[in-house]
Amino acid sequence: MEDKLRKILSGAREYILKSGIKQLNLVNLGTHLEMAEKDLLELFTDEADLVKKVLEYERDSFKSIFDENNFEDTNAIEILMIVSQTMSNRFLELTPSVTFDLKSLYPDIYHHHVDQRVDFIYMKMKINIEKGIRQGIYREDLSVELLARLYISRLIDLHNSAFFPPEKFSFKLLYDVMIDNFIRGIANDEGLKHYKRLRKSYKIC
Repeated sequence: MEDKLRKILSGAREYILKSGIKQLNLVNLGTHLEMAEKDLLELFTDEADLVKKVLEYERDSFKSIFDENNFEDTNAIEILMIVSQTMSNRFLELTPSVTFDLKSLYPDIYHHHVDQRVDFIYMKMKINIEKGIRQGIYREDLSVELLARLYISRLIDLHNSAFFPPEKFSFKLLYDVMIDNFIRGIANDEGLKHYKRLRKSYKIC
């Protein structure tokens, strides 16, 4: 993805966070970015194409966490904490209301995005759990596939505004509590000791 397009998609993401997905169109985005609509039409065929590319940019940005960090010699618990902290800093501003509007206005694009993201996270979580077991910091009796799926299920549940009203619970708080409980549930005694030491350096509830 070329730098010019990335910059525009980053600006589109900022606009969504500020004004909501319902207000996102090429005219409003052009005003926000101080660009002519005709210039945006060279990159996007319509609003749906814009949303599709914004979500693609979102997935690429998430995947870049693993490109930017060399996790080869990092233990599994610290990997989870590094990824979680980066997610808190970069991605968790996307509120349940944005998710709801995406699902309502662009269902096919939204479900494709979720499927792509779930597949990637599932693969990474399986790798992490297997690594933690090998390193002797996760319990040996874990079902790798079940735990990877459970993590994804919990992550999806956090977007349910009926259970977690955004005016009562920030998404960052929900995510931090979820990842804290997840690590405590899979770590063995040695892993828990290591986790408690790491918590001093990372902002996990």
